Parts: sequence; C-alpha cells; structure tokens
Amino acid sequence: MKPPSASPITKPQRLMLFDLALGGHHGNYIQHLIDDACQQPVVSTIDIVVLPQFLEIHRDTVAVIASYQQPTINIVPIAADEVAALGDRSSGLSRLQRNFREWQIFCKYARNLQTTHALMMYLDTCELPLAVGMQSPCPFSGIYFRPTFHYGMFANHHPDRQEQLQQWRNRITLDRILAHPQLQTVFCLDPFVVEALKTNGDRAKIVTLADPVVSTPSTAIDIAAYRAQLGIKTDRRVFLLFGALDRRKGIYQLLQAIELLPPALSQQMCLLLVGKTAATERANLERQIVALRQHTPIQIIECYDFIPEEEVSNYFQLADTILAPYQRHVGMSGILLLAAAAGKPVLSTDYGLMGELVRRYKLGIAVDATQPSELMQALARCQTAAPETLGDRSQMQIFVDENSIDRYTSTIFQYLDPIPSDPSDSPIPNLLQH
Repeated sequence: MKPPSASPITKPQRLMLFDLALGGHHGNYIQHLIDDACQQPVVSTIDIVVLPQFLEIHRDTVAVIASYQQPTINIVPIAADEVAALGDRSSGLSRLQRNFREWQIFCKYARNLQTTHALMMYLDTCELPLAVGMQSPCPFSGIYFRPTFHYGMFANHHPDRQEQLQQWRNRITLDRILAHPQLQTVFCLDPFVVEALKTNGDRAKIVTLADPVVSTPSTAIDIAAYRAQLGIKTDRRVFLLFGALDRRKGIYQLLQAIELLPPALSQQMCLLLVGKTAATERANLERQIVALRQHTPIQIIECYDFIPEEEVSNYFQLADTILAPYQRHVGMSGILLLAAAAGKPVLSTDYGLMGELVRRYKLGIAVDATQPSELMQALARCQTAAPETLGDRSQMQIFVDENSIDRYTSTIFQYLDPIPSDPSDSPIPNLLQH
C-alpha cells in the first residue's frame, strides 16, 4: 500500500455525507453541518445519503434542510432493495456482513453522485473494509465514535481477557485505517485518543472533534409548574434516566439498587423515566416497576413518548441528578453534555470514556454501574449530600464550551481545507488543557 500523499487536499466541490444509522444524534450531526454550510460557501454541493427511514425518524432535520431551499443540498435515500440487503446486527457475523454491504453502498453512491470528497458520519461501521485496504471512489474522512485501544490509560480500568483482545484488535484496525492512502482525516469524539497515539504520522491524520449534542437552554423553565404538570410529589428529589430505556443503559441494575435503599431515602425520591423502549423490553420493565412500587415508597413517573428536541432540556433543568448507569459502554454519551449544560450532577458508570470524563471534569459521581450495591450507595449520597457538592459547575461549563456546535462544524470544515503542515499550527483548541 502506498504511503499517504503529502500534497494538500483542496476543498471538495461535491461533498457526500454518508450515514446509514438512525436515531439519537445522527440527525443533529448532519443538521449542524448543513446549518453552517448554508451560512457560508464551504462547498458547492452536498449530498446526504441516508436510509429511507431517516425522512420519518428525523423529520425535524429534514424540515430544517428543506427550509433553506438550497438546490445544491440534496437528501438521497438509498433504494429499498439496498436496505433489505443490508441485514441486521444481531450477531457478530451479521454485523460483519452488514459493514461490508454498507461499504458497497457507500462506493456505489460516491461513484453515481460523482463525489469529490466523502464524510462518513459513522466511520466505525466501515472499519474492516478500510482496514483490509478496500479502495474508495474518492478521498474520504470520517467521524470515529468508539475507539477502545487506549482505555488502559484510564483510572481503575481492569479489562478482562476478551476486552484486552478487543482493544488490541482496535489498535491494529486503527493503524491500518490511518495508513489508507485515500484517507484525509479521522475526526474522533474521544479527546484522549490523540494523547494515546505514539507517532506524529498517526497524530497528523486524527483530530479531536467536539460532540455537538447540546447547547445551553435559551430560557429557564418554571420548575415548580413543570413538577406539578408531571405530578411529582412535594419534597422529592428527582432522578432522571433519559433516552433509550434498555439493558445497555443499566435500567435493571438501577431498579435493583433502588430496592436496596432504606425506605426513608426512597420515600424522598422520584425516579423520572423518559425515553423510548422496545415493546418486549417495556413489558418486562413495567413488571419490575410494579413490583418495586409494592415494596418501596419511591415515586416512579414513566414517559415513553417521543420528546421534541426543543423540550429535552426541560427535563434536565427539572431534575436534581441525572442517571447514566451504562453497562460497560464504549464511547461518548450526550447525556453527560445535557446534564452539564443544565448544571446538574450525573451518577455515571466509571467505565471507559464516560467514567474518565466524569472524573476529569468533575461532572458528578462515577461508580461501577454493574453492581447494584455501589449504585445504591451513590443514590444515597445524592439524596443526602448538598447538591453543590456533587460536581463542579465551573468545570461543567468548560466541558459544555469545549463541545459547542461551532467547534464541531468549524473543525470539520477546516479539515476539508488543505491540511496544515504541522498539527500544532491548527487553530483548533486543545480540549485537554483543563
């Protein structure tokens, strides 16, 4: 394989944003780039290649893009037969097959659209095709969400043999991707990755990217009125679990922890569950909630409806503590940023990137979320401690500022310009300086 060219890469005239994932941040990440592109002429044409379901699931994003009435910005859903051929991600083999099929679709649309540069909005799904040296129809960059090779540098990280093997594979794969001759830039949402890389050659191709999932709420809500609207009892501390309510988020370990709480503490607690869940998961969850209500005096409020983007921050302003007991989660979570923007402490997993961010930025409490007994002790602390002692509000604001939408968009569009000869010449700030 030839080494990367040292010649500068010019700003692309036809950019493809490629994203075959749905939900969560995926619509927002695309919308922020389009918002910025419509305010300044960063590229001539942008094609947004997505699943057909994107049009329904991310209706707000689609409506904003349509409102610009820019004929050079096009949403391009892939064909129905291509969706059917993708398959699912239910097993390791099916995920592997899907990744290669996604790569085939990426190449097809890059050729057909005559793309001059492609930005993979979820580079992780194309890791293996790139690692084995498959060629792209055009130069490309990508957003990398879930590196793990550097987790050993984090405090209290004790990987088992399977995790050690996965981290070794992850580093080998990343090395291969960084050596790909058509790769321009890897934008990484983990700010500790560049610090962990050894060679200047690797560091030149990978750039820390702000996670733009949050902006500070423009208006404060009437918390008393909002509590009354939701039916939260007087003198209860509100613990918010927001987002997909499933095993991965630690919902069942949380319920077990609550059952272990002394009645005097659960009597003062309101658990606010806000988010979507699968039908089978919801039935099991509701059974456990019914049982918990019978044995403890806790108040549990369930809200399984879709929450419009403009209302999300209301729940974070309302809450006293934000819950993030993820189960050995890899990568970032926007919940940390939403909590920090509202100035609210988190009770988080201590694993991986999330745990390290909570510790470094003093965002709240990080514990082994796989252990209900440790979660119980942390819940008790959140109940009894003064709120201002659970986290550092000034550090929370620094964390939010370092992950602004402007930093996200300016970093990406800057690195679609010719690459700086020396990474130290870049105006992108060092997100680890604090």
